[in-house]
Amino acid sequence: MPKLIKKEIRITTPLADKVIKSLKTGDKVLISGIIYTARDVAHKRLVDAIKDKEKLPFNLKGQIIYFTGPTPAPPDKVIGSAGPTTSSRMDSFSPALIKKGLKGMIGKGPRGKEVVDAMKKYKAVYFAAVGGAAALLSKRIKKSEVIAYEDLGTEAIRRLEVEDFPVIVVNDIYGDDLYLKGMKRYAM
Repeated sequence: MPKLIKKEIRITTPLADKVIKSLKTGDKVLISGIIYTARDVAHKRLVDAIKDKEKLPFNLKGQIIYFTGPTPAPPDKVIGSAGPTTSSRMDSFSPALIKKGLKGMIGKGPRGKEVVDAMKKYKAVYFAAVGGAAALLSKRIKKSEVIAYEDLGTEAIRRLEVEDFPVIVVNDIYGDDLYLKGMKRYAM
């Protein structure tokens, strides 16, 4: 039986098309550079801004959005626990962001057909981070700064500087899906 987790790759942000094309479902990836956080309401605001032709709080081109709402930082830390949230809650917003240049998303759980189709068409990938490991993931975050929608509290958009942030490619630009492969492999 083929292994579901393939090879380990180190990448830096922003993501170039060459990097996106090289990523395959099952690749273990360590991300370094800048990523942004956003959850449901922040996504809605971003999409509304696109529709209203307003300036976005950051340039989406080549960027990664991490679906997380980190807890407040303890006094000696950069950020509190920062685990992934369920990605399907962002499905109605993700295609518009991908069309505007978003190249990566990090969360947990499967994505809907419209999102997968947008990833294939506009060349973007979806990564999974391990749920239940929020305190460990936060150790890979070196800097955190709220850059937009401060009124949303922990769900404000943050600019994170990460080093070797561990994720797995779930959906690549070729239409492969790690969750579907895993279900088929273990189906009776």
